[in-house]
Amino acid sequence: MTTRRPAAEMSESIRHILRAKQHPARAVACPHCGAAPHRPCRVRSRNTVLTQPHPGRVSVWAQTVACCPTCQVTPTVPCHENGRALPTVHVRRYQEAEATAA
Repeated sequence: MTTRRPAAEMSESIRHILRAKQHPARAVACPHCGAAPHRPCRVRSRNTVLTQPHPGRVSVWAQTVACCPTCQVTPTVPCHENGRALPTVHVRRYQEAEATAA
């Protein structure tokens, strides 16, 4: 009988290099399909994996990592317009988040 050796732990620097090709929004959970962080979004009805994350996931990621220059809010605070929270974030916040990720 052979014994299996436990898998070696992967260092965080190697894991980061391997994930460099993924969209940075995959760092957060998807509110649309329920995909866990660092897992791809899926279409549940067809059980297919999407190449790009859902727009809601990208919005949550941008809200998590970037300040919004349009409405002057800090990360994790939703964008607002005339005192009402928006369902998504401003375009400038997407640009800030992409600049932060690069």
